Amino acid sequence: MNEPLLELPLSRRRLFGASAAVLAFLASRKGLAAPPEAGGTESHGLSIFGDLAEKPDFKQFGYVNPQAPKGGTLVMEPPPPETSTYDSLNAYILRGNPAAGVGLIFDTLMTGSLDERDALYGLVAHKVQISADKLTYTFFLRKEARFHDGSPLTAHDAAFSLNILKSEGHPMIAQSLRDVVSAEATTDDVLVVKLAPERTRELPIIVATQPIFSKEYYSKHKFSETTMEPPLGSSAYRIGKFEPGRYISFDRVPDYWAKDLPVNVGQANFETIRYEYFGDRNVAFEAFKSGVTTVHEEFTSAVWATGYDFPAIRDGRVKREVIPDENISGTQGWYLNTRRPVFKDRRVREALIYAFDFEWTNHNLFHDSYERTTSYFEHSDLKAEGQPSEAEKALLEPFRDKLPAEVFGAPFRPPVSDGSGQDRNLLRKASELLAAAGCKRKDGVLYLPDGNPFKFEFLDFSSFYERITQPYIKNLKLLGIQATQRIVDSAQYKRRTDDFDYDVRTERLRIAYSPGEELRILFGSEAAKTPGSQNLSGIDDPVVDALIAKALVAASRSELATICRALDRVLIAGRYWIPHWYKPTHWIAHWDVFGRPERYPRFEPGIASTWWWDEDRARKINFTTR
Repeated sequence: MNEPLLELPLSRRRLFGASAAVLAFLASRKGLAAPPEAGGTESHGLSIFGDLAEKPDFKQFGYVNPQAPKGGTLVMEPPPPETSTYDSLNAYILRGNPAAGVGLIFDTLMTGSLDERDALYGLVAHKVQISADKLTYTFFLRKEARFHDGSPLTAHDAAFSLNILKSEGHPMIAQSLRDVVSAEATTDDVLVVKLAPERTRELPIIVATQPIFSKEYYSKHKFSETTMEPPLGSSAYRIGKFEPGRYISFDRVPDYWAKDLPVNVGQANFETIRYEYFGDRNVAFEAFKSGVTTVHEEFTSAVWATGYDFPAIRDGRVKREVIPDENISGTQGWYLNTRRPVFKDRRVREALIYAFDFEWTNHNLFHDSYERTTSYFEHSDLKAEGQPSEAEKALLEPFRDKLPAEVFGAPFRPPVSDGSGQDRNLLRKASELLAAAGCKRKDGVLYLPDGNPFKFEFLDFSSFYERITQPYIKNLKLLGIQATQRIVDSAQYKRRTDDFDYDVRTERLRIAYSPGEELRILFGSEAAKTPGSQNLSGIDDPVVDALIAKALVAASRSELATICRALDRVLIAGRYWIPHWYKPTHWIAHWDVFGRPERYPRFEPGIASTWWWDEDRARKINFTTR
């Protein structure tokens, strides 16, 4: 399962009424940019829709403990997608398999609140001015900003970072920055970013959340190459000890320049954050049980239901918690690579959906823990439901001759089986769809219309899904389909998926609360041709592109929701994936050595950022970091 991200009315608007010429002169004398033109705005943050929740004088976020002590070590597994090793400390290019957590070392112009999904607040930049046409963003940087070697972090570094990410960064980053016309430092503490008129709604926030690199450092190092030399950062953590295949650690920077800013108060409490690599979830769980790791997020329902009966649980040294998750659930499933001829026919893809018995899987393998995913925007108000609204119809009508008729009715839902594991009625329906697509069966083997046997491969980097995939493969065999599962090492998996060299892959894609640019990355035609893209199924549809273009410039969240519902209908009709399941919670187990704030943030558990090491608790259970 895969866990990757926002401009319109801004709160705290301020217009400057004095003479622009006089103020421009004074600003230049002080090393500041001129105030915004009439109709422009100035703010301590950026937001997509509506006001910022935090006022300019806020002291800290509401989900932190400002008195949280510093110290101790947090030890976790790398977040999904799980890999068994890494070969680079450069996470911002296509080449290499980067180590977990490298983003911890870089500051950004602005940073988000875990209670909001559409807002940012000042970090390196203490405020931003937005021109009346919303095409020029002037960021005012804090003069005290520093890199870890003590050198100043300036607007020149920020401009360099945006420009090099656009020209040499990972294709998905470069694509998201394509409408940045220019990024220029007018003084050491003023960055002016100009955007193209057709830019996406979220581009200002994409700009404000990019890592800031040292221009001086990269004058001596090649940005576009993989490296095992820890790069120069500026954030609350720096890279500490590491050993590929085993672990990587990040050490807290005690004199971090921004530690007392409101966006950082009560956070970055651990002296060390370490990611331990295991390559196998079962091994990782055993390591947690023995205290090698201190926090474990459980993704396996059978383990959550039956695997937590060990001594440390029974005597209270390990605690379990179910933490609500208000995010869109994400789209987990088997993604069919339509770049392959075998999956070109929509009826073939639908037949594969009928062959998967979710009800049997949920009951027998998951202890009925999950709900079926039926939408690309599951667990949100963006999900298409029932008949399309008049507003949705207005969006879809111009494309009627290019769309299946079902798009103008209730959306397709995966069938509900009898729970037997081999529902004959559903398998019969799948067989009928395959026959309608021109497939023929002979001697128990299904042949495609071109005469080749119908066969394909599930590509995975772990055996984690084997118990789910194998029963499905058995059902496919009943249809005459020759499906196999191949498990490769993480480096080969990355290389093959970057090159779209797979038939079917298992993945969980996350979608933002108010999606924007990631819609292009996940579903856009350009992304379908971009190496390393997350357009896993190779969706190349001008109707999808047209709806995404509208979503990127929606003027309100209600308008965005209508567009996403219409887009959901089109994507569902394409049958691009075999949807899996979701749960609106996090399953967290941890050794009882932590303190934490009174409440969780809305959109993340906040473990690494807001929890802290409690020495008294650790002493009470006689726990020492392994």
